Amino acid sequence: MLVAAALCPCPPLLVPEVAGGAADELDGLRAACTDAVGVLAAARADRLVVVGPAAPEGRGAFKEGTPGSFAGFGVDLSVRLGAPDGEGAAEGRQLPPSLAVGAWLLERADWSGVPVTALGVGEPLEPEKCLGAGRQLAASAERVALLVMGDGSACRTVKAPGYYDERAEAFDAELARMLGDADAAALGALDEEPAQSLKVSGRASWQVLAGAAEGAGLGGELLHEEAPYGVGYFVAAWS
Repeated sequence: MLVAAALCPCPPLLVPEVAGGAADELDGLRAACTDAVGVLAAARADRLVVVGPAAPEGRGAFKEGTPGSFAGFGVDLSVRLGAPDGEGAAEGRQLPPSLAVGAWLLERADWSGVPVTALGVGEPLEPEKCLGAGRQLAASAERVALLVMGDGSACRTVKAPGYYDERAEAFDAELARMLGDADAAALGALDEEPAQSLKVSGRASWQVLAGAAEGAGLGGELLHEEAPYGVGYFVAAWS
């Protein structure tokens, strides 16, 4: 059963070493992520699963101890999923960027004591399959917690990765409401088409969460919202 969830954005710029001289621009976002992960720590879960968007090579399940790297972003920095450095799985795959950011958040919080695995989800995955994956995760242990990684629209300004789209602000506003209210039903019904055209990178991950949250009776709180680079970033906690 799902007992808690932390929802965090997944730009590699969240990692100060990647952001470099612009690191302080996301200090508020990092602080909110720390608070959200703290909700997970207080939930006394039996299992933690990090869920995030992934390209084809990064989809599927990852064992505890799987490494991740930010070398692709010009930084000599590695992380490991939920296990002390040098321990855990050596399966030949590395975490995709979203899950590497999640692993970094857990390391930053000194996470320990609860087994951690991860799931990379493709954004094209149909909503019903996302919901089904979430239901399976919720049934995998008596007390399950999720760290859910994902970004909102990438079309808030003309300098955004997806350029400007007048629909983006309203889409993100409704998304912020869903995440803050722990509205699993609305998230589960989120339309694929506008999410895809607005370059949303969290739709599938949030719908996995929606499936896991069915019947759990969780409440939510929106801890932070901003769009500093024309991309919607949200931090929320469900418990």
